[in-house]
Amino acid sequence: MVEAVHESTELGRQLPLWTVSFFALMLLSIAVMPLLAEQWWERNRNKAIVSTVLAIPVLIIFGMSHNYKPIMHELDEYFSFIVLLGSLFVVSGGIFLSGDIRATPRITTSFLAIGAVIANVIGTTGASMLLIRPLLRTCSERERIYHIPIFFIFVVSNIGGCLLPIGDPPLFMGYLRGVPFFWTLRLFPMWLFALAVVLTIFYIIERYSWSKESTRARRLDQEMVEPLGLHGKINLIFIMGILLCVIYLPMPLRELGMIVLSGLSLALTPKGIRARNEFNWAPIVEVAVLFIGIFITMVPALQILEARGSELGVNQPWQFFWVTGGLSSFLDNTPTYLAYLALAQGLTLAENLPQEVANVPTQILEAISVGAVFMGAMTYIGNGPNFMVKVICEHQRTKMPSFFGYMLWSCGFLLPIFILVTLIFFWFD
Repeated sequence: MVEAVHESTELGRQLPLWTVSFFALMLLSIAVMPLLAEQWWERNRNKAIVSTVLAIPVLIIFGMSHNYKPIMHELDEYFSFIVLLGSLFVVSGGIFLSGDIRATPRITTSFLAIGAVIANVIGTTGASMLLIRPLLRTCSERERIYHIPIFFIFVVSNIGGCLLPIGDPPLFMGYLRGVPFFWTLRLFPMWLFALAVVLTIFYIIERYSWSKESTRARRLDQEMVEPLGLHGKINLIFIMGILLCVIYLPMPLRELGMIVLSGLSLALTPKGIRARNEFNWAPIVEVAVLFIGIFITMVPALQILEARGSELGVNQPWQFFWVTGGLSSFLDNTPTYLAYLALAQGLTLAENLPQEVANVPTQILEAISVGAVFMGAMTYIGNGPNFMVKVICEHQRTKMPSFFGYMLWSCGFLLPIFILVTLIFFWFD
C-alpha cells in the first residue's frame, strides 16, 4: 500500500501542469456548451465525440510513461459508478406514483421532505424522477407554483441525498475510495439542519403563495382529487437488492448483482408503467458518455493534487467546504469531490495529519462531502438531476427560471444557509 502511494506521488510530481487542461476543457464543455450550442450539444453522439477527443491525449501521455495503472484504476471506478447509476435509473423508472391530491402547503412540503429521505435509498436522480411528475400533477390546479420546482431541486435533487453512498454520486465514489458505507450517516446533523431551514423557508413561501391563490384555483384543487397509487411495487424489492449488493458484495459480484436486478426490473415491470413515466435511455446514456471522458481526463489532475496539494494553501475544513462546494456549483459535483479528496490526501501526507478515513482527517472529509452534495444545488449544472427536473417541468408547461434567474434564488436562499453550516460545523477544529 505504501509503495503504491509513493509511486502515485512520484508520478504526480513528474506530470506537467498542462496535462490538467484536458480535464478543464471537459468540465468547461459541460458547463458552456448547453449555453453556446444547445441543439448540437443535445445529441449524445456529439457529447461522445467531445469525450473521446479529450480523453485520447491523456491515454497517449500515460502510454508514453508506460504506466497505465492510474487509468485502469479510474476505469474500474467508472464501471462501478455507471452500473450503480444505471441500475437505480432503470429500477426507479419502473415505479410510477399516480394520483392528484390537494396541493396545500403541508402537502407540498411533505413531498419535498419525503423526497429528501428516499433520495438516500434510490439516489437523488431516482427520487427526482419518481416525484417531480406527481408533484406537478398535484399542483396543476394552482396558479402560483413558480417556487416549487426550484425548492424541489434544492431539497430532493441535492441536499437530501447525503446520508448514504447511493444517495449522491460523489459519495459513492468516496465509498469506492475507501470510505465505509455507513460513515456518511455521521453527516446527519448537517443534513437535518440544512433541510429544516430550507423546508421552513419553503413552507413560509408556500403559505403566502397559497393565501394569494384565486378562489377558482382553490376550488379546482379541492375538486380534482385522485387518491395516490403506487405502481410497479416489485421494483422496491430490486432497490433493496441493489442496496444489499453495494453493502455486502465485492467487485465484480457487486456490479453483476446490480445488472441482474436491472434486467429483472426490465423483464418483470409491466411496460405501461415505464410508458406512463416517460422512461427512455437518453439521460443515462448522456451520463455514460460524458463521464467516461471525465474519469479519464481527470487522472492527471488527481495525481498532481495528491502529490502537490499541500502547496495550494487549502488546509482547513471550512476551506474544503467552500472550494469543493464552489466548484460543484458550476461543474458536476462528482469529479469535484474526487479532485478535492485527492487534494486532502496529498495534504495529509505532506503535513503528517491523522489518516482517519480514506487517508484524510474526518472533519475535512465531512466538509468535502457536504460541500459537494449541498452546493450542487446552486446552479442547473451542479448536479445531474437539476437539469432533468428543469426539462420535465418545461415539458409540462411549468415555467422555470433562466440559468441566472435560478442562481438568484439559490444565492438568495442557500448561500446564507451554507454560511450557517460553515459557522456551526466547520469553522472550529
